[in-house]
Amino acid sequence: MSRSDIPFHAGELAAQHRAGAGHIAEQAAPFIRDFMPDQHRDFYQAQPFLVAASGDAEGRVWATIIEGPDGFVEASDPRTLELNTHLDPSDPLAQALGNGADIGVVGIELATRRRNRLSGRTRPIENGLAIDIRQTFGNCPQYINERDWWRVARNKDAKPVVSDHLSPAQIAHITRADTLFIGSGRHGPQGLASDGFDASHRGGEPGFVRVIGPNQLRIPDYSGNNFFNTIGNLLEDPRIGLLFVDFASGGLLHLTGRAEIDWTPAEAQDPNILRMIDVQVDAVVERPEALSLRWSAQPASSTKLMVADKVKEAENITSFHFVPANGHALASFQAGQHLPIALDIPHLKTKVRRTYSLSGNPGNEHFRITVKREPQGAASTFLHDKIEVGDVIEARPPAGDFVIPEGNNPLVLVSAGVGLTPMVAMLYQSVQQNGDRPVWFVHGARNGHHHALRDEVDQLIAANRNTGKRVYYSAPVSTDQLGRDFDVQGRITANELLALCAGDDAQYLLCGPAGFVTGLQTGLEAAGVPKSQIHFETFGS
Repeated sequence: MSRSDIPFHAGELAAQHRAGAGHIAEQAAPFIRDFMPDQHRDFYQAQPFLVAASGDAEGRVWATIIEGPDGFVEASDPRTLELNTHLDPSDPLAQALGNGADIGVVGIELATRRRNRLSGRTRPIENGLAIDIRQTFGNCPQYINERDWWRVARNKDAKPVVSDHLSPAQIAHITRADTLFIGSGRHGPQGLASDGFDASHRGGEPGFVRVIGPNQLRIPDYSGNNFFNTIGNLLEDPRIGLLFVDFASGGLLHLTGRAEIDWTPAEAQDPNILRMIDVQVDAVVERPEALSLRWSAQPASSTKLMVADKVKEAENITSFHFVPANGHALASFQAGQHLPIALDIPHLKTKVRRTYSLSGNPGNEHFRITVKREPQGAASTFLHDKIEVGDVIEARPPAGDFVIPEGNNPLVLVSAGVGLTPMVAMLYQSVQQNGDRPVWFVHGARNGHHHALRDEVDQLIAANRNTGKRVYYSAPVSTDQLGRDFDVQGRITANELLALCAGDDAQYLLCGPAGFVTGLQTGLEAAGVPKSQIHFETFGS
């Protein structure tokens, strides 16, 4: 891949390299587009607000929320978003965005944890502004605190408060906050697609942002998608904008300043924290009741789940079956969705939050997650080594939009390693709800020792005439029998998937490490499979 094909600028590449994720640049390239897939267009059009980042006439970076009436976002084509609304004059970005400026946007559903990001440039239109898109991609759902929303009549008499430092009341608000939005930007001489602004989300336990003084904050940086858009921008240009939302009153607290990255923070004993962003605050704009939107004061309520069974499925892969600790019915879920859990690990100061795909039958009266033990993974090692039947954990309702496409088109479910977990749930759901729908289950494992849930899948396949499977072992051992345990020695390729002859209208769902998914997606697209028929989810760094 040539440098011009890599959708990251020098700062992002430097951050990836320093964090040990230098491989991500090529793997992530197919996931970053210059257009919105249909599902992203539908997503943005359903949002009551968008978070935006840009710069003002003085060169300062700000983050803000753009809201409008129901349906104010219109994706008129795959490369354009039209926002049929006008920013209030008190918004620090009102003038810049209205006249035309580079912009970064994150769309986020606080009730479902979905989010997507884009960057581009604004231009005025009759009813507001349009964004001509430069880059767009989906985002991981970690550390998003779910909230429901509603509208009230906006108080247009509320006046902004401007200062050069944080007041005691503003400091108190920040120390209670569990959500933060960050704006950052970079403009290089090369005119790259990665130039411009980025809006991103940070979340954690209340108080996760530390206030060092009236002009200094310290923000933890957690594990994410390893794109390092924010960190990479700040390495190139330290100007930063921060936005805190008062969910109960609709108030917005805008901060602008400069940032430095602490790569070896003292807080690193918390496994959630990988880096810290130190911010020197230069200006503050507080806008009471700035929005008509209101959100639930607390994140969506969590529930307690008890471990009803713990089953070793393969080498370093174990399933955990959960039932409600209070005896109430479990929330329903769609196959492919994940379960957000929080673990109290004794020697750690904060809860360790992770999301694991639900691997069981959506019709069961219990949840199942199937977890691979990662040697350096705080959550997975704790689950494997310490959690036993009868123990109780905290969880939130299932979420995620990696689900079975509607219709009767053939499905090709493709996975590698522990990536089979959502696919097994999809296999259950597809054969139970639509037994006439053709389904291929294609899985790759190292060998029989690492092949989880094999007998369960075999039984599902054998009981349904419209399903088939193909198993690949990359390094079979002497006890693995060709034709009984696996079908092909080697790795799954796009050509192998096309050889299944599932049909021109087949829907391909891919799950596994980023490199695995990238290779298949690229190969399928090169063979003419429409992007709209390829759906994917990745895991791992």
